[in-house]
Amino acid sequence: MLLLQCAVVAITVAAAFAAFAYSNEHRLDREYQLRALAVARTIASEPSVRRATAEFSAANDRPGSGAAHTARATLAKGTAQTVAEAARVRTGSLFVVVTDDRGIRLAHPERSQLGRKVSTDPSGALAGNEVLARHRAHLGEEVVAKVPVYAPGSTTEVVGEANAGLAVSAVQAQFLRVLLGGLGWLVIALLLGVAASALLARRWKRLTLGLEPEELAGLVQEQEAVLHGIGEGVLALDTEGKVTVVNDEARRLLLVPDAASGCDLGELGLTPRVVDALRSPGPGPGPAHGPVITAVGERVLVISSRTVRRDGRDLGTLLTVKDRTDVESLTRQLDAVQAMSSALRAQRHEFANRLHVVSALAHGGHLAETTEYIDTILGTGRLGEALPGIDAVRDSYLRAFLSAKAAQARESGVTVVIGSATWVDGTLDAPVDVTTVFGNLVDNAIEAAQHGQRAAKFVEVELMTEETTLLITVADTGDGVPVGRVDPADPEAEDDVFREGVSTKNHASVVGGRGIGLALARQIARTRGGDVYIAEPGTPPPPPKADADMTINRPPEQISGGAVFVARLPGVMEVVEAGRRTKDDER
Repeated sequence: MLLLQCAVVAITVAAAFAAFAYSNEHRLDREYQLRALAVARTIASEPSVRRATAEFSAANDRPGSGAAHTARATLAKGTAQTVAEAARVRTGSLFVVVTDDRGIRLAHPERSQLGRKVSTDPSGALAGNEVLARHRAHLGEEVVAKVPVYAPGSTTEVVGEANAGLAVSAVQAQFLRVLLGGLGWLVIALLLGVAASALLARRWKRLTLGLEPEELAGLVQEQEAVLHGIGEGVLALDTEGKVTVVNDEARRLLLVPDAASGCDLGELGLTPRVVDALRSPGPGPGPAHGPVITAVGERVLVISSRTVRRDGRDLGTLLTVKDRTDVESLTRQLDAVQAMSSALRAQRHEFANRLHVVSALAHGGHLAETTEYIDTILGTGRLGEALPGIDAVRDSYLRAFLSAKAAQARESGVTVVIGSATWVDGTLDAPVDVTTVFGNLVDNAIEAAQHGQRAAKFVEVELMTEETTLLITVADTGDGVPVGRVDPADPEAEDDVFREGVSTKNHASVVGGRGIGLALARQIARTRGGDVYIAEPGTPPPPPKADADMTINRPPEQISGGAVFVARLPGVMEVVEAGRRTKDDER
């Protein structure tokens, strides 16, 4: 690179010097021609020269006159010769020549040439024109100016010409002096160019981390192959927050436009949680920031970011993205299965206890007591008894899910109540989406009621269908949404509750952090054309009275005090046509 830059500098300086030489050569030619022209004009305008030239021309024009011969003999002492020689000596010209209108020399540096015709064509000047030329004559190569000589008192009658010439050798000597002066500047410019090239090459080496161009090309090709071949998304920013690298997987997962390279971070349209991860990366090469779970579009992603450093220099920020949508879906289904499994284990334990009582009564011969006990527990019990109001739900998946959540809530000291307006006459078409949204709302309500300050620990669930749309309402007796998260006067203030990372729970020990549940639930609902919102934020409970009865065994007529969340999920139900039996009916 250094040799190439030096070659470019040398060629550039040489070309500039050639242009300088060419320009100065023509400039000097023109300058000496103008000097000759000034001398010729001076001679041609001299009154004595004009008079002598006119007299000589007139004498030659008279037929049979011998004046011409007499004039040639006396030309050396004539006025024209005297004035021309004085001008030649004074100006340092090669020659100063005066001729008549026929080109006969009246003045010349060499007296032997007096009275002879000039060796160059005088017609241009004799026609009344000023002529500048460069040609070779008997005195050598010369720069010549020719000016017409007019008769005394006339501006149109040409009686001769005045020539002045300078030697080309003088022009070349001056040209050589100019080139030598320019050559010094040429050497200085070349040295400066080489020094600048060396500094540029040094900076280039530092910027490219010592890699040669061929190595850089190979590195770029390898980077393209690796970045676009891996299954993870990669997005890199420089120290100014501009995108330098983004592979196809990152564009797909983060919904980044194709022409993202070179854009600022704010122009990518990333979600706030992704932007926060990029703006507060972990130190490199230590543990990265995260991993952080976030929802982008219809996908659940795990992102992590770190600062990239090399040789103690900050190169920017690197963000890696993994798609966790399928894993999250399986996790939600597994949570539901685990909840139902816990309910079945509790039911089995409860059922075994009651069988022990029946066995003891039977072995004791207490047939009447045994019969009465069996009649009492038949179809009843905390787990054996169907959840009140669950008959209004025909879908077996929802029934099992409600029973499991009710059992899970009882373990936390919370009672799940099915609202009186519940009516689901269809079957689920998208159980995973419903489980995700419904489960998040119920889990949050159970935790709010469990940790709330009210003595009543209830969660009310209402499910209603409208063709293929499922409406879910979840209310609790907790302390409501914390003050500052919802402003009733501002309809958009509740968005903060659904923002990723916002949570009132302790999430220091949770990998990826909390605050993803409500954001994911709203994202799923909005993807289907629905929504999840807060119908009532709830109010904190009043201080309990000293003599108040803290034992509450039955739910109030209306669950109130805590927050009320509503979810609308279009397209998740299958409509049951009249006269058609569902799978649940057949079972």
